Amino acid sequence: MSIDRRVAARFPVILVAEVTELPSGPPRTGRTSDISETGCFVDSLHPLPTGSRIRLRLTRGYESFETTGTVVYNPAQGMGIRFDDSVPPNQLAVLHKWIAAFKQQVA
Repeated sequence: MSIDRRVAARFPVILVAEVTELPSGPPRTGRTSDISETGCFVDSLHPLPTGSRIRLRLTRGYESFETTGTVVYNPAQGMGIRFDDSVPPNQLAVLHKWIAAFKQQVA
């Protein structure tokens, strides 16, 4: 039995994802299958190992959300990413806007 350690609700929002291992790895592309205020899951054929420090860019249309984080979960076809606690307020605003738009669509 697995334990769900998530501290924020996740929403099934699909976004284009670019994940770069720090300090200077090549960018890997994928897509999110869900997002929250504290992290996301990125579907990828080439996931990074658990514990990898990353830079993340999520894109929807002409808007982007950028932050750093850590890969905390790594099944075969993707990676669970926890955002760093220091996400800039302007970036959190973009993330909140996307989550609010999803909530409005399903209401």
